[in-house]
Amino acid sequence: MSLISVTRLRVRSWRFLPGFLVQALRSARQARRTRGNLGTSLLAEAHRTFWTLTAWSDEASMRSFMLDGVHRKGMPQLMTWCDEAAVVHWSRDDPALPTWAEAHRRLQAEGRHSKVTHPSAAHREYRIPPPVIRGRSRS
Repeated sequence: MSLISVTRLRVRSWRFLPGFLVQALRSARQARRTRGNLGTSLLAEAHRTFWTLTAWSDEASMRSFMLDGVHRKGMPQLMTWCDEAAVVHWSRDDPALPTWAEAHRRLQAEGRHSKVTHPSAAHREYRIPPPVIRGRSRS
């Protein structure tokens, strides 16, 4: 059994992109090093949109990651940096990461908004287009 976590974030302005990218890469490195992490993948799309997909051995491992280190320090900044943010978690028997198509389906059907201070119309209406995968995502 594994716990899957998906986030989709859209950075609202180019001026926030450098800080966001540094934070995202450091958080991904932290996730990979956190006990209980079974897999981590990042996907960058057009229009400053970014997805994360992680698998965890249990909820305690995921929460340990969320509430510690680089990730904890960066989460409050996302409220200002992003104009769209959504998250979903679910359990599954397979410990491997699901496909991006499955991640999108779950996010659309079962996900929730994360708070942002400058929400876009798509955020307010909970419109989440499927991820556009060009080449390879960063695993």
